[in-house]
Amino acid sequence: MSFPVGRVVYGMQLPVQSQSSLYAEPWEARATPEDLLEIARTADRTGFAYIASCDHVAIPRRLADAMSTAWYDPVATLAFLAAATRHVRLMSHVAIVGLRHPLLSAKQYATLDHLSGGRLILGVGAGHVPEEFEALGVDFERRGPLLDETVDALRAALGPDEYPEHHGDHYDFSDLGQLPRPAQPHVPLWVGGSSPAAVRRAATRADGWLPQGDPRDKLPAQITRLRRLREDAGITERIVVGAITEALYVGEPAWSVGRRTLTGKPDALAESLREYGAMGVDQIQVRFRSRSCTELTDQMAAFAADVAPYLNH
Repeated sequence: MSFPVGRVVYGMQLPVQSQSSLYAEPWEARATPEDLLEIARTADRTGFAYIASCDHVAIPRRLADAMSTAWYDPVATLAFLAAATRHVRLMSHVAIVGLRHPLLSAKQYATLDHLSGGRLILGVGAGHVPEEFEALGVDFERRGPLLDETVDALRAALGPDEYPEHHGDHYDFSDLGQLPRPAQPHVPLWVGGSSPAAVRRAATRADGWLPQGDPRDKLPAQITRLRRLREDAGITERIVVGAITEALYVGEPAWSVGRRTLTGKPDALAESLREYGAMGVDQIQVRFRSRSCTELTDQMAAFAADVAPYLNH
């Protein structure tokens, strides 16, 4: 599976599975596994390129009010949804893979890819919570170099070889077999983050870049830097460039959706979102304001039917 060249596709971060106060809607605290299934089925049915689940192991009390402690495990969540879907890709956005040995992560994600018929996109990031690293015995201050090596080790461990091999400063393994292998001959590995280190990591080690919070006016310069770093590294393979859109509401809402939410008729929304494609973005991660699971799935369906067909016009 690969995304088409020259066309913008759309995916979404799943609600419910992470409930930070920065973005969670009130109804998510009462949501059920069946709600999550219905959202995934809607994405599958209406042409979303991917659904994504993010990752934290444990949240310290000092951050709980802002971040919440509701963070579903991405492997378990995506495996649960894989059985209820057929087409939509399954993405970790993002897995803090430096918290785990790469052979452990490879076992989990290879199994997920195998069971889902090759639908995994492995999105990875460095992490930002010191206490989480400390509790798991990982050096927070060295998380950048550790992630660099973990990405390299995962490249080997998620490849076609039953006995992957990697020799580095932090990890060293060979002659250790892992089955099942991923269904894909090459699991896409995308790097999340917008810091200089994250952009460099994406440019030199990844198949895709997942910016975190870059406003529209900052993205073109970031994309230029990403492509320059990739060219300087002598890498000619395509990199999938992403963007997270503003919050959306298709139509005229009868309630306050916030002044930074894009609202209005489908053609106006499509015209606005086409700016991402013009700056070199390949996939947009959309998010919708909603007061219930039903309103969310209605918004998803309306976007897919009335906005998405015009993203590439």
